[in-house]
Amino acid sequence: MRYVSTRGTAPVLEFEEAVLAGLASDGGLYVPEEWPQLSAEQLRSMRGLSYAEIAFRVIQPFVDGAIEDSDLKSIIDESYADFTHAAVAPLQQLNSNLFLLELFHGPTLAFKDFALQVLGRLFDHILAKRGERITIVGATSGDTGSAAIEACRGREAIEIFILHPKGRVSDIQRCQMTTVSEPNVHNIAIEGTFDDCQDLVKEMFNDAAFRNEQNLSAVNSINWARIMAQVVYYVSSALSLGAPDRSVAYSVPTGNFGDIFAGYVAAKIGLPVERLIIGTNTNDILARFLETGEMEARDVVATLSPAMDIQISSNFERLLFDLYERDARIVSQAMTAFRQSGSMTASSEVLENARSMFSAERLDDDGIKRQIKETYEACGVIIDPHTATGLNAAKHCGVDQSVPVVSLATAHPAKFPDAVEAAINVRPPLPLALADLLERPERLETLPNDLNKVQAYVREQASQS
Repeated sequence: MRYVSTRGTAPVLEFEEAVLAGLASDGGLYVPEEWPQLSAEQLRSMRGLSYAEIAFRVIQPFVDGAIEDSDLKSIIDESYADFTHAAVAPLQQLNSNLFLLELFHGPTLAFKDFALQVLGRLFDHILAKRGERITIVGATSGDTGSAAIEACRGREAIEIFILHPKGRVSDIQRCQMTTVSEPNVHNIAIEGTFDDCQDLVKEMFNDAAFRNEQNLSAVNSINWARIMAQVVYYVSSALSLGAPDRSVAYSVPTGNFGDIFAGYVAAKIGLPVERLIIGTNTNDILARFLETGEMEARDVVATLSPAMDIQISSNFERLLFDLYERDARIVSQAMTAFRQSGSMTASSEVLENARSMFSAERLDDDGIKRQIKETYEACGVIIDPHTATGLNAAKHCGVDQSVPVVSLATAHPAKFPDAVEAAINVRPPLPLALADLLERPERLETLPNDLNKVQAYVREQASQS
């Protein structure tokens, strides 16, 4: 399996090189040269298997022999061994055709664990084989950072730097990052928004000299391995609901477009996905795109669902690449125009193709609190603010009642206790292992939104390792 850039001028890479590269050298994102296919019979043969066994069968075609099957199985088995639910990603039925897919049973209580536990071990395996070290730089709007740090902490061949927007993540999210004591972990609070953090990371990758000097790699969802690993829970949940002999719709809280793009990949490789529903908050650039065909960035608004406070959804470029029939020239022109002007307009054909698979619903903070309350009163289930946007979208998606709708529960409600308590007057407790999290000493550096100063800090810290 070879990987190509969405912008067409970066080298075509094998799987291991694509994992280590993260962002392509031309600024694009890597995707498989062609989508592997799982037949209906292959999907049926996965029914009744454990989550790790399904993960191996889904991931193996993307790896395509670059890693020995026995090693890949070990990586996957170890990645999910410590999840606290036997099913790893259990389904909870809310009504006759609505289900919650619980993706918060990993070590940092968020869906990012599903991919990053795999990615951390992939890095270890690849780097050990090559005798190399890497410097990871990543941006987080909340959950990616803690999951990446958990996956990479203490690993000898990795130095990891995570940028988060100062004051724009929850206390729990911040402390899950900043209380990690391993010396290879570095937290940077940027005086700006998540989009600023994400731009700084991209600029570091686009600085060829700095990238080569530090041997940079990425853990954000710009890294293809992140998307690949997230495809698995779409397949596992759909199998539980009758796939491939029954189609399933998915509603996904969406910010950077990586999680829902994994659902698109699941459909491309053969899973019968009826519809992909975008749940968004006040930062509704994706909903506006599906309404008008124009992608226009606006100022980021702070909300109760901070991981979705994004106006530049990086992984949308991967979807555009497919919608434009993999014409990298058009994608490159569109993304350049977007970066220069803050807007771009899709062709009518591309918009029609996007609408054939995707729909979207927006929800403001009052609506988020209302959805948390309604879910608690109707089902006794406590959900976090991000999950609320997805659940609201699921209820308004217009999918036929015969089609099960799976709404992704992307984070444990205890990660956002203030928002939950404001909605239902109940403060969800942290699991026992994290009960003293807010009392632990923190370690972080606050820096301005300045590329030179961030690069200088990375150089200084990496040189001491």
